[in-house]
Parts: sequence; C-alpha cells; structure tokens
Amino acid sequence: MSTLRALAKAQAVAAGVAQPVATVRHLHLSDRPLVLVPLAMAGEANAPLAALVGAAPDEARLLVVPQPRNREQRLAFAAELAEAVLPHLESFRGVSEAVPVDRGRDVRYRYVDAPQLIVPNPAGITFLRLLGRSTRFRRPDGEYPVHPSVPLLGRWLTFFAERAEHPGSAALVALTEALTLHWATGQSAVEDLHLPALLGWLDPPPGTTGAEAAARAEDPQTCPPAGPATDPDFDNHRLAPAMAAYAEAEDDPVARAEAYAELERLLRGQLEPTWELMWRGLGLLRALPPGARVAGRWAGDRDAFTGYAEHVDAGGGPQPRRDGAVAAAVRLHRLERALASYAVQRAYDDPLVMAEHRLTGEAFVGDVTLADPKRVDDSGKRPVLRPRIQVVTTEPVLVPVGATLYSPARPAQKAKVVFVTPAADGKTEVVLELSGGMGRGLTAPPGSVPEVGERLCLTTLSDAYLPAGNFPAPEETPWTHGGPPAEAV
Repeated sequence: MSTLRALAKAQAVAAGVAQPVATVRHLHLSDRPLVLVPLAMAGEANAPLAALVGAAPDEARLLVVPQPRNREQRLAFAAELAEAVLPHLESFRGVSEAVPVDRGRDVRYRYVDAPQLIVPNPAGITFLRLLGRSTRFRRPDGEYPVHPSVPLLGRWLTFFAERAEHPGSAALVALTEALTLHWATGQSAVEDLHLPALLGWLDPPPGTTGAEAAARAEDPQTCPPAGPATDPDFDNHRLAPAMAAYAEAEDDPVARAEAYAELERLLRGQLEPTWELMWRGLGLLRALPPGARVAGRWAGDRDAFTGYAEHVDAGGGPQPRRDGAVAAAVRLHRLERALASYAVQRAYDDPLVMAEHRLTGEAFVGDVTLADPKRVDDSGKRPVLRPRIQVVTTEPVLVPVGATLYSPARPAQKAKVVFVTPAADGKTEVVLELSGGMGRGLTAPPGSVPEVGERLCLTTLSDAYLPAGNFPAPEETPWTHGGPPAEAV
C-alpha cells in the first residue's frame, strides 16, 4: 500500500466516507456494458446456480439451474447464457474502421467498438474463466452432445478471462476493483471485495457514515452476498428445501412448476440487490472524466476482440488447456510490458497518481525560471537544436546528473539533467537539456519548449515504446523447459 493510499484510508475513517485517489477515470466504460451477476452452488466446483444478465438496468434476464449437480442442467444453463451473451457480442461486429500500419503504407481493419462485460468482483471473473474452461472443448456431436453455442460461449468467456489479466484492459471488469482503483475506503482490502460494503463507504445514505453503512451491508438478510458465493444461512434454510421440493416433484408437472417458480423467486431475491448495486457503482465511475490515455488502451481491447473474432470465423481451434513453455514466456513478457506501460500512463493522466511517484523521488514539480529555446549544439557532425531550461523546485531531487527525465505535458520530449544545484530557502535548481518533440529544424515550434513561468512535472517514468523480447520457436524449446512440444517433434 502506498503512502498516499494509506493516508486516504485514514482520512476516510475520519470523514466517514471514501476518499478519492484519482482525479480521472482510468478505464473505459461502454455505453451498453453487459452486466453479469453469477451465483454458484456452495460445495461444488464452479457449479452454476443462477445468474442475472443484461445490458441495461431494466433488461435483467434470470437464468436458474434447479439441480446444479445435474450435468445436463448445467449445460442447459450454458446454452441459455449463450443466448444472452453471443448476440450481444455479435452486435459489435457491424462496423469496422481502417487503421494505418507500416507508417501509413498499409491498413488493417478493426471494429469501431467492442463488448464490455462487468461482474461484481474478482470471484466473478474466476467463475467465468472456469465456466469457459469447462465448456470450450464440448462438442455438438458424439457421446455427450451439447448445443453448438455452448463451446462457442466457452471460447469467448476464456477470451474475456484472459483479457482481464491484461493490465489496463477493460474488456472484463470486476466492479469492486474498478471502484477501489479510484477511491480509498476505511476498511481492509478484503472487505472491499464485498460490493455492498464498498458502496456503503462510497455513497452512504444521508446521516450515515461509511462505516455504519458498511456494517449494515454485512447483514445477508438485507444485503445478500454479491456472488458467486452464497450465504450459508440462505443455503441451509431456504435454498436446500426449495431444491429438495423441486427434486421430489419430478413426476408431478404442476408441483414441479410451482417448485421452480419458488426457486426463481428465492434466487431473484438474492441477485436483484446486487444487480441494482452494479448499476449504481457504474454510475459513480461514469461521473469521472476519462483519462487521456484510456481511449488508447480501449483501442487495444478492440484490436484483441477483432483478432479473436476473425480467428473464430476462420475455424480456429479453442484456446489450449495450458500454454507451452515458449507461449507461456511470451505471454508473461507481454503482460509485464503492459503492466509497466499501464503504470506510467496512469501517472501521466492523473496528478494524484503522479503524487505517489513524487513521494518516492521518481518525479518532482517545479517552475521554469530560465529558458534558452534557440540553443544549438554544434559539437557534433552537424548542428542540432538542444534548448536548455532551468527548473526551480522545493521538492527533493534524487535523480543524478546525466539522468533522462520526461514530462507528461510533452511525453515525446527528453530532458537530460545537466546540473543540480541547491539554492536558498530549501530550493533546488535543475538545468535540463531538451531533445525530441521539436521537429527536425533548428528552430523550435511554438509551445514545444517550456516557457518561463510554466509549472512543469518531470519524472523518470517513460511511456516510450518497449520493444518485444526475442523468444525461440516452439520447436526449438530448450530441454531445460521440457523440450519441443509433442506436436512439433
């Protein structure tokens, strides 16, 4: 936990309401996200019990599995879920846009928008991942045939679960994680996973503190769990008798219909409070302005959606059960690069996030007191424009002479530290030599060089392109990592 977040948590306790730790929204929100609230049966490995799914507050569709231990009913649930999810995904495939590649010498095409799935918490993402893994290899023929939509749903759920691991992706979002990214509460990180308690801190009723609202939200009678786990008391005293009544009415169609209706009523009562909280939480997020680099990350989600849709259309196979050694290394490398880029982009977009780096000495803010925008360095083979500026700051400057700094205001420009001189009144004078972001001539375009009086943030964090690593082909997997896969031998 960073120092600023710890301070924000302490302030939340004192003020009785959650405190902001971001000034902008760091994730994309779709105009019509598909909200999915799942429930799983206790004591069974990811056995679906029920789900509410829909793309608008008044479009909730309830799916129920009366006997979650019954494989046929679980697969029927998957087919019903596919009826709700797959048309929603298909609705984003109508319009494409041309994207220049190879420095404008060629173009590729991607969809102008992509679907976004929202679940209450990280456990909801795990539920979808496991459901995808259990259905994507099913076949519409053979010994245990399923509806053709079931394996397709499994492949798409696996795709979204994998995108959820990608830092900065907004294709599949856990609402509790999205909210705690922007606000700090007065409770622990584990307690923040409980959506009713979290929203109690973020938006407590009038005359109530966040702690009081969160305590009331812990009562499962008034605020059922946000899933996929259910309340044990509800399981033992209400759900179990209703499921037993449904099983006993197997030979009586009228009694069976009544038992099913009772199950629907019970499960809807467990899911609807969370459904309302989901849209309430999305409303809080939507009130924040998006960060400047959010659209670029969403473009990456659209690229991934387009690529997988084309893979499915071309008859490509489902995702493997496990990655090979090379594929796993490539995936890990890609995630590490995305995590580093995401951390920098958040800091560039948000002064509150950058403040954390200022506390650690990775950044400082100061005023430009001197500027020489016309300075030319002619010590090399040809003269080059190298303006210099002097920045005076009251913050500690821990970067050494020769270090390269960057400014969120001009991310394409590098600032090399030339001198660091302590001044009076605890101030520090930093002389910087600028390069990049000023064209190729010997005259800097207006605005490309900071002017005297401008307040500037400088940091060691760089959002520059990170080249991909070099990895061997799968058939060249070294023996230390298991050797080539069997299909490559």
